[in-house]
Amino acid sequence: MKRELDEPLWREEVSFRQAEERYVGRRQFGRFLMLTSAAMFAGNVWIWLRSGARKLAQLPRRVIGRAGGIPVGGVALFNYPGPNDPCLLIRRGGDDYVAFQQKCTHLSCAVVYSPQRDRLECPCHQGYFSADTGAVLQGPPPRPLPRIRLQREGATLIADGFEPPPGELP
Repeated sequence: MKRELDEPLWREEVSFRQAEERYVGRRQFGRFLMLTSAAMFAGNVWIWLRSGARKLAQLPRRVIGRAGGIPVGGVALFNYPGPNDPCLLIRRGGDDYVAFQQKCTHLSCAVVYSPQRDRLECPCHQGYFSADTGAVLQGPPPRPLPRIRLQREGATLIADGFEPPPGELP
């Protein structure tokens, strides 16, 4: 059998009708939409379950420092709840300590404490947070910084979870 010279070899080996392949049928399109929707639904359920499990999980209690170990207006770095979660411990006064996660809520840049301005600053996009509450003062961050709940046992400072953002129920 001799093939025509202008027709490529692959057309002979691939069995489909070119006229029918130009258009997608309603059933095929409906099936595609249904499978895509089911996959997106399953992905959202998975994300929801993972975030719910994280909220229900008991966060560890971890010793983060000693009272008086840093000067007033000073900062200490620690990791909480995991080893890859950087946090700041700030001594605001004699016995007044606050702790926040160090990741900016905008694009996760490292937040630093400015004792001259008494605020937490994100140098990436000029986002500023209150050093008392972690509330957004200025800039693009959409949410306040997560504040870490501190307990004091003698001279030991212990992190034992996160405080709910202002205006949100625990």
